[in-house]
Amino acid sequence: MPAAEKIKGPASYFPSIEKTYGQPIDHWMAILKVAGPLKHMELVTLLKSAHQIGHGHANALVAWFLAQPR
Repeated sequence: MPAAEKIKGPASYFPSIEKTYGQPIDHWMAILKVAGPLKHMELVTLLKSAHQIGHGHANALVAWFLAQPR
């Protein structure tokens, strides 16, 4: 039986984000969607200031959000 493939990129942070902040990733994606058309670092700053998310976690969430088709 092959070992599970290791998750890479922004999604590799998701288990830690959910554990640390107690919300599913969909919750954070909804917040980013409502935030409007902001630039990457503006969205990171929003998560950090309004939701006390650490920089690395905020950056991973925003990178994932912006990579999704709209």
